[in-house]
Amino acid sequence: MSSFTELPDSAYGAEDGNGHLGAHEEALDEVVAPRRGGRGRGRAADLRRRVVALQRAADRELRRRGVVSLPAAPSPSRAARAVRGAARPVSRARGALGSVAGREQTRSVRNALFGLGELQQARAVRHALAGLARLPRQRIPSRESLQQELPMHVMGAVGQLAMTLRDLTGRDVIDLESLNELLSFAYRAAEVRKNHQQRQYQLDDFGFDQEWAETVLPLVKLVYRKYWRVEATGVKHVPRRGPALLVSNHAGVLPFDGAMIKTALFEHGVDRHARALIADWFFGIPMLSWFLRRTGQTLGNPDDTHRLLRSGELVLVFPEGVKGTGKPWSERYRLRRFGRGGFVESAIRAQAPIVPISVVGSEELYPMLADIRPLARLTGFPYFPVTPTWPWLGPLGLVPLPSKWRIEFHAPIRTDELPVEAADDPSIVMQYADQVRDVIQEGLVANLMQRRNVFRG
Repeated sequence: MSSFTELPDSAYGAEDGNGHLGAHEEALDEVVAPRRGGRGRGRAADLRRRVVALQRAADRELRRRGVVSLPAAPSPSRAARAVRGAARPVSRARGALGSVAGREQTRSVRNALFGLGELQQARAVRHALAGLARLPRQRIPSRESLQQELPMHVMGAVGQLAMTLRDLTGRDVIDLESLNELLSFAYRAAEVRKNHQQRQYQLDDFGFDQEWAETVLPLVKLVYRKYWRVEATGVKHVPRRGPALLVSNHAGVLPFDGAMIKTALFEHGVDRHARALIADWFFGIPMLSWFLRRTGQTLGNPDDTHRLLRSGELVLVFPEGVKGTGKPWSERYRLRRFGRGGFVESAIRAQAPIVPISVVGSEELYPMLADIRPLARLTGFPYFPVTPTWPWLGPLGLVPLPSKWRIEFHAPIRTDELPVEAADDPSIVMQYADQVRDVIQEGLVANLMQRRNVFRG
């Protein structure tokens, strides 16, 4: 960018590589130092150095502020009026910096200064420097504002890219809905992390952090919709308020079925967190136990189940336990025994309805071909599965297969018609437990018949 304090190139040469004057100093010698004695020439040289220093200071200040025009300071002098008149067209030409028009306007300021004497140039430059204090400084946005605005800018840019790719290819290359879910997860996770650093969070007696759980929910919804393409029916049978006991089959080596059942509730308008009861050994894994607690899970203890139901919560139980998740591939979708029916006792004591749930799709996540019992005892796990991908593919074998899921919520089985003392009668408890098991098994068979293909549905 040309400096506004340069003299005309045609008369006095070009600036040097740093934007300062080269032949300018020699030209000033000829202008301010007429043919006179050595004393006059010395005073003129001293004045010339002062003017050049002021001009260079003005150059640096203007370049630092990103402008090329001289702000006009009120002055009755002819120098100030000349500079102010020449600076007006430069202000209008700020958008044309780097173009021919911008350079031409800048030369008009140089010419205005060149036509004046040394003292008049010094006064004009001093007035210009005084006016720099009134120039607005460009504000650097804060980190907080950048964090708030970044997702919107990224979403806008990616949206424009998605529309361009759709116009070129004729199909949706970028899934904007999925991208929006990821951005929502990242944005809310940053906010929750900030609140946790400031110790602004609430936990219930079981360690459940509702804000944190709902932060992770968009990411789980993405898996629910896009990876396993879950179809849920009968969600209307889940009560919108009050206690209820959700009872489901259990499979898949790892308990992904619990996460999908909880997500199905939110996907169908039931904005309630189902509190799953988990086997003890899951809570022995350090990071996993913290995650389970924060998202609302707790130990499968009868006392905890009763407390949750009495407080009006939805409680999700898997009566098959680890025997269900550890079933071999040859016994898929065959329900194991439901134990002694402890979940029925809790439901009767709390007078809560029982909602049976049939889940199809979880058995194909990790088809268990064998169970190496010695390694299971060595690692402390209830089983050590061998699947088509594990342990042959290493960590990649832990990625579950993209099976097609179907979840059916059946009509509730009422327990409020029974007296509380019926919980102590084993015959009544086992009768209700068998009834729930039969409903779930029939639902599994019916949904398997409706699913034509394991992966395509």
